[in-house]
Amino acid sequence: MITKEPFINVGVVEGYPEVSGVFDRQFSVSGGGVITGRFAVRPMGEVLVLENGAGVEVARGEAISCLGEKGSSFVLRDVTIGVKFHWERKEDQTFEGDLRFIRRGDGTITAVNVIPLEAYLRSVISSEMSAEAPLEFLKAHAITSRSWLVAMLDRSAKDADPPQPPGGPNAAGEIIRWYTREDHDLYDVCADDHCQRYQGITKILSAGAIEAVASTHGVFLVYDGAICDARFYKACGGLTEEFQNAWEDVTVPYLTSIADAPVVHPPVRIEREAEKWILSNPEAYCNTSDPHVLKQILPSFDQETTDFFRWKVEYDREELEKILRGKSGFDFGTLMELVPLVRGPSGRMVKLRIVGTRKVIVVGKDLEIRRWLSPSHLYSSAFVVHTVRDAAGIPLRFILRGAGWGHGVGLCQIGAAVMAFRGFGAEQIVRHYFRSAEVRKLY
Repeated sequence: MITKEPFINVGVVEGYPEVSGVFDRQFSVSGGGVITGRFAVRPMGEVLVLENGAGVEVARGEAISCLGEKGSSFVLRDVTIGVKFHWERKEDQTFEGDLRFIRRGDGTITAVNVIPLEAYLRSVISSEMSAEAPLEFLKAHAITSRSWLVAMLDRSAKDADPPQPPGGPNAAGEIIRWYTREDHDLYDVCADDHCQRYQGITKILSAGAIEAVASTHGVFLVYDGAICDARFYKACGGLTEEFQNAWEDVTVPYLTSIADAPVVHPPVRIEREAEKWILSNPEAYCNTSDPHVLKQILPSFDQETTDFFRWKVEYDREELEKILRGKSGFDFGTLMELVPLVRGPSGRMVKLRIVGTRKVIVVGKDLEIRRWLSPSHLYSSAFVVHTVRDAAGIPLRFILRGAGWGHGVGLCQIGAAVMAFRGFGAEQIVRHYFRSAEVRKLY
C-alpha cells in the first residue's frame, strides 16, 4: 500500500480546438522559455504552439509543460463543468500546481493540472460540497475521496480491464455497459463528475475543507490489506446499491446495500416491492428538502436540484423516441414498452427492456439506462414506468417516477451530511456506508 503522498494528473480540459488563460506569475516552459500573464495554445500542423498575450511564440511541441513556482496559479478560460449532465455550463477556473498541454491525434488539446494529492483533495471537497457543510461530514468525504483516488491509481498500475466497449447488441439482444476512469488515457482522473468534481481554487477553499483534509492527512479506508475503492454520489433515496449492479460483475464486501436510515428498510427483491418503495416517502438520512440544510450541504448550482429524493419525469412518446434514437443510435420505431427486468436492492435497474415496433433491446447497467432515457442523464435508474395509452393501446406518454440522485454505491453525500448534522463523527459516517472497512493512516 501507499507510504507517501503522490502527485495527481487531473484532466481539466479535453477535446478543445484552442485553450487560453492567464498565468499569475512566471512559469517555466519545457524547452527553456518562460511565460507570465495571458496565454493561448493552438494546434499547428502536428504540434501545439504556446503564445504569450502579445502573440509571440514561447514554445512548441506535441506536449508542452508549464511549471510554476511555489504559490503560483493559473486561470483556464471556458472550462466545461457538469459534462452531459443537466447542470452543464462553462466557467473560468483557477488552479494551483503545474500545467501540461497535450495534442491528441485528432488535433484537439487536452490540458492537465499536475498537483499533490492533498492539495487536490482540498479542491475536491470545496467543489463537491458547500463551504458551510459540517466538518465531520467534510472529514468523512476527504477519507472517502482520498481512498477512491488511490485505489483507482492502483488499478491503473495493475492494468485493470477496461469496461465493455460500445457496440451493437450481443447474441441475447443486450447492450450492457459501464464506465470507469480507464476511459481516460492521458491523465489519472478528470475534473468532472465522471470522476470527482474538481474546480481548482476557483471557489474559495473553505476553512472547513482545509481543516478536513489536514486533520485526515494520509487517512484511508482499508479492507483486506488494500485501499478501498470508495465510491460516492449525491443521494441514495433511502437504500444504497451493490457495486456489481453499476459496474463489473464483482462482489465488493464493503460496497453492499444498506438502509441509509436509523431504521431498517428491507431490500427491493421483486417489481411489486420496487414500485411500493419508489412511490413511498421513507425515513432516510438523505430525505430532506429543508432549504437551510441543503444550502449548507450543496454548492450553489446543485441547489438548483431539489427533487432528488423522489422525482418525476414525463415524456410524450414521440419525444422519448427521439431521445432514444439520438442516445442509442437505434430506431425503435413506435415505442411500445419500457420493461424493468433486473433491479438491485436499492431499486436501481441493472437491465431494462425497450420494446419498439422495429427493434427490441435490453440495455444496462445503471448509467447507460440513465443516459439513454434523458437528453442529459436521469437522476438515477431507480424508477418505475407508468404508460398512458390511447384506445388502440398505443402509448401517448411515459411517466417515470424515481428515487435518488446518482448510482447509489458507497457514500451518500446528502445522507452523510445529515448524519453529521445529527452528531455523528467522521469515522462513524464512513463505517456506516463502507461496512467491514477499517480507517487507517498510511502516510
